[in-house]
Amino acid sequence: MGHGPAVKLGKDNAAGYKTKLGIWMFILYTLTYFSFVVINAANPALMQKVYFGQTIAVLYGFFLIIFAFVLAIIYNHFCSAAEARLN
Repeated sequence: MGHGPAVKLGKDNAAGYKTKLGIWMFILYTLTYFSFVVINAANPALMQKVYFGQTIAVLYGFFLIIFAFVLAIIYNHFCSAAEARLN
């Protein structure tokens, strides 16, 4: 049995914009994460330094998590605005 979609689906005129924005944000996050990996591989002693009671590795890790969340909020904001404008 089941049920149909909750909303009527149609053409998404903002799909191209959302795709490009998502790809750019993915690249930005990937470069940020890649720098974390490079620092760990090239200079692990740097990650052992302590600031604010935590190692740089822990602080950078928390930054990566928070940064991903912030990017998601920004993505949602701009995509919602593009959908309202283009659909």
